[in-house]
Amino acid sequence: MAPLPGAELVQRPLQLYRYLLRCCRQLPTKGIQEHYKHTVRQSFRVHSDKDSPERIQQIIKRAIEDADWILNKYKKQN
Repeated sequence: MAPLPGAELVQRPLQLYRYLLRCCRQLPTKGIQEHYKHTVRQSFRVHSDKDSPERIQQIIKRAIEDADWILNKYKKQN
């Protein structure tokens, strides 16, 4: 299950970045939202030099899976 509709449409890094920031809005508190927004921004900077299409797709797939896990984690707590 994808955390938000449209996960299957994410193909480029900028799309992933926007998608993950939208996911952050689903988190329960402002502090948690800001923490994960900061993490998304940092990860985007770290991986900005990647140019292999295969590696980029791996990163996108893993980031969506991680976002799903995080959102499910916080849904179970509530």
